[in-house]
Amino acid sequence: MKTNLLIAIKNIVQSSNLVLDAQSSSSNRINAVGDALETFIKDSFCNSLDTTQSNENNELYGQYFSYLGNKNNPPDIMIKNGDALEVKKIESGKSSIALNSSYPKDKLYSDNSMITVDCRTCEDWKEKDMLYAIGVASSEQLNSLWFIYGNCYMADKEIYKRIKNKISAGVNELADIEFSETKELGRVNRVDPLGITYLRIRGMWHIENPNRVFQYIPQLKNSDFFLNAIVLKEKYQSFPEEDRKNLESLKNEKFSIIDIKIKSPNNPAKMLDAKLITMKR
Repeated sequence: MKTNLLIAIKNIVQSSNLVLDAQSSSSNRINAVGDALETFIKDSFCNSLDTTQSNENNELYGQYFSYLGNKNNPPDIMIKNGDALEVKKIESGKSSIALNSSYPKDKLYSDNSMITVDCRTCEDWKEKDMLYAIGVASSEQLNSLWFIYGNCYMADKEIYKRIKNKISAGVNELADIEFSETKELGRVNRVDPLGITYLRIRGMWHIENPNRVFQYIPQLKNSDFFLNAIVLKEKYQSFPEEDRKNLESLKNEKFSIIDIKIKSPNNPAKMLDAKLITMKR
């Protein structure tokens, strides 16, 4: 079964349910709400937002997704023959987005050292468009939601890899320190005389909130609940015509799809043609 961003947005627009079910075995409330947001996103892509039978939903996910990830490796979700998704839960509309040890991604590549073997082999793929779903939730109420593609938001991977590699190389050039190979920035072995302590050097990547990044776009919505999605026009046109028509037929005073121009993440002097999809309540 096929799904995509336009289907997910249509399902959210037509659903009256914006409550996140944060019932979780986790004792950490923040983690529980984050897990609930991820479930909400998965259900929006699977036409199951108003379904309460979790066992049925879990079976449904296998029909739409080729991979469901873990907290330590990107991505969180991969659509069969479609996009890769990262779901990020934040506390406020001004909070930066924590990417942890994984640098920003305009696209996801199968040779990325951070992904698992299962992710790499779950289907025949080389690269996928990266879609970020960023939700603001207080308690179990979803207050706002961004869908934004990496190539609208992040620079080319070489920008970030160059910085990562330079830091890693600089650390490894320090004299009289024993290093070992690692996927992180570095690892120092045998720090103490007994040789029993080691130091892991990790990167902690953050990126500014899209509310700040795209504040130059006057049409952005902000209300009790709002959804904003930014998609390059070329990507929007690549979605099935039926899905585009179904979404466009929902236009009303609280929902719109308009043409905008955004700054290129690789060259802010260049403006890119894009679509802004907005909903407010």
